[in-house]
Amino acid sequence: MTAESSRITARDGVRADARRNRERVLAAARAVFAEHGIDAPMATVARRAGLGVATLYRHFPDRDALVRGAFAQQMETCVRALTEALDAPDPWQGFQQLVETVCALQREERGFPAAFLAAFPESTSEHARSRQRAERDFTTLVRRAQASGALRADFHPSDLAVVLLAHCALVAALPDDGAASRRLVAYLLQSFRADTATQPLPPPAALTLHSLPIAAGSPPRQRPSRA
Repeated sequence: MTAESSRITARDGVRADARRNRERVLAAARAVFAEHGIDAPMATVARRAGLGVATLYRHFPDRDALVRGAFAQQMETCVRALTEALDAPDPWQGFQQLVETVCALQREERGFPAAFLAAFPESTSEHARSRQRAERDFTTLVRRAQASGALRADFHPSDLAVVLLAHCALVAALPDDGAASRRLVAYLLQSFRADTATQPLPPPAALTLHSLPIAAGSPPRQRPSRA
């Protein structure tokens, strides 16, 4: 083996080791966030990963970067689900599949509801624009489903926040009961059908994905320290 090939092997070895450490951090973060919420100390994540805090910060300079990294795949799934819902020929089917997808993610990744509902910090305009675009697209989907006659006319886009809160509470109480989760989602979707709406609803809640608390009964998220 030449000196050059040794250096390449060494460099590749470092990159592979760094990738493994990053994956260990992300897996540990998802587990810790599921157990303790996304405000859990960074040191707790490092201990769960079996790594030093300095190693964690080399990969993720702050908590927000770690939250985004831990749930990047789930957030991409949500974005894709919303895009597919808007492209669906049947707006009701698009609406239904979107709700089912987001609730399935809540069920499968217990830390994801906090990351999704608390969303990402307002420290960058990019995240604010992403949230605003998602809310705008969902409102468009709601109007299309109502215009098709499938979604009840008094459904309000803020009702999605109510659905996510209710489902989040169920998942927290029964984390291993997928049947209960799916049944609740089915009940809610049936109640949203125009052909089952026999009585008008009370006025909608003053909720958005931006203002929604992380979980039922908890205060809005505060920016934590790096401790």
